[in-house]
Amino acid sequence: MFYDEAVLAVKAGRGGDGVVSWRRESMTPMGGPDGGNGGRGGDVILVGSRHLNTLMSFQHKRRWFAPDGAAGARKNQTGKSGKPLYVPVPLGTVVYDTGTGDVLGDVTMHEALFLIAKGGRGGRGNSTFATSTNQAPNHAENGTLGEARNIRLELKLIADIGIVGLPNAGKSTLLAALTAAHPKIANYPFTTLQPNLGVAEVAADRAVVLADIPGLIEGASDGKGLGHEFLRHIERTRVLIHLIDGLSDDPRRDFDVINAELAAFGHGLADKPQVVALTKMDLPDAEASFELFAPSIAPTPAEGGPVGVMAISSATRKNVRELLIAAVRVLDALPPLDETPVIPTLVAGEGEKDEGFEITQEGGGYRISSRYLEQRAQITRWDLDESIQRFQRSLERSGAGPALEKLGVAKGDTVYVGDYELEWGD
Repeated sequence: MFYDEAVLAVKAGRGGDGVVSWRRESMTPMGGPDGGNGGRGGDVILVGSRHLNTLMSFQHKRRWFAPDGAAGARKNQTGKSGKPLYVPVPLGTVVYDTGTGDVLGDVTMHEALFLIAKGGRGGRGNSTFATSTNQAPNHAENGTLGEARNIRLELKLIADIGIVGLPNAGKSTLLAALTAAHPKIANYPFTTLQPNLGVAEVAADRAVVLADIPGLIEGASDGKGLGHEFLRHIERTRVLIHLIDGLSDDPRRDFDVINAELAAFGHGLADKPQVVALTKMDLPDAEASFELFAPSIAPTPAEGGPVGVMAISSATRKNVRELLIAAVRVLDALPPLDETPVIPTLVAGEGEKDEGFEITQEGGGYRISSRYLEQRAQITRWDLDESIQRFQRSLERSGAGPALEKLGVAKGDTVYVGDYELEWGD
């Protein structure tokens, strides 16, 4: 199973409720309001981790819910806020909203924090509403709901150099020879079912990240095999090491097959500079193939195509180090990457701003669609008259109340606001 996609349900915590409370002490039996505010709900936050290179951990856990905030208490005690829920993801994870298909963000840095669902606001207790004209407010607010959404994670590995080639070209063996990575290696197609990453030391103060991209096959750009899953990982690499099996019946055809798939997939894959190498040069037949194959590949570095052909043997380490140095030399000659982030980090809003409303008929009644009023309905304590009156004033100030009256709303009619079903009064 290849784990480079995952669909998750994320939900931030609900804010704690504010409380109505009155000071009751021996010397002040009729004290003023002292109801505390509720705590904030916990956020859901993605965290970039260089220690992960697959989305395997999400295959058995697809629901990530942050804890709720606690209710306030007497003596003006604020409820405990819900702890943020940190969800580690590998670098190169692109986050999509499954409902709209929009890209929400791109996690590319170790320990970078990405807010994906914001916790609800804690409700205010009655001590907050005390004024010179209302010194005993019998009113408090419920906490608001935390944000909830379904997201799709798609992994595109971040590596300096990608190793590509047909199955059994020797990619995993080369990665093992150059780095401390330990990929599974065997002599049958699709040995590697997920990319492997390794870090190769170029000098005492220099290292590069290499990605062994699983073997592509003809038709990969059309989704044959696991083509799309594999090809997307090449997008973030800057240089390609293109391995050709030295024992192949037709090395040139193998070379053309891979390049055709890169071109068909698009996204600039065919424009990436390549260092081409024929493998298994410890075997006589492979040496003979090199003599025929190498002259057919003309170095064209200015056009971003192959920059050279090398003969290597991962088994004997022949020219393996030289291949790495050649690829790094090409890498260093490329212009620096634009460090400006293309996709801004999502910052969720509180939803307090009145952005208008829409009224539609529903079930014999009326539905008010308004982010502002829906949140006001969430925080309203429907068991307290003063809280209900405050919601009524919000309804009037927003213009939704007068609009309902113009539409002919009558006493006893049902009015829907968010998840709440209300009865219109006088």
